[in-house]
Amino acid sequence: MRVDEKIALDAFKPDEEPHIRPRPDVCRACRDRVCIRVCPGGLWTAVEGTDEVRVECSGCLECGSCVTCCPSGGIDWAHPRGGCGVRYRCG
Repeated sequence: MRVDEKIALDAFKPDEEPHIRPRPDVCRACRDRVCIRVCPGGLWTAVEGTDEVRVECSGCLECGSCVTCCPSGGIDWAHPRGGCGVRYRCG
């Protein structure tokens, strides 16, 4: 089974409060945009026509790749509240 097939089996319960928050003041100055490239869920996007990035938390795999790879410390990341987030179904 391919990785994308395994990910498709996972269940997500979105939290009302986002657990990932890009820091706009830091992200605007960033030209690397590593967060967009490293997210296995493809949840980070550049906002066209601006210097901003956006993240869709509802499909987050909670791997922490974005915050670990951000060279500027521009991401505030925490686990979702209890009962929310990803539920892995296929190791």
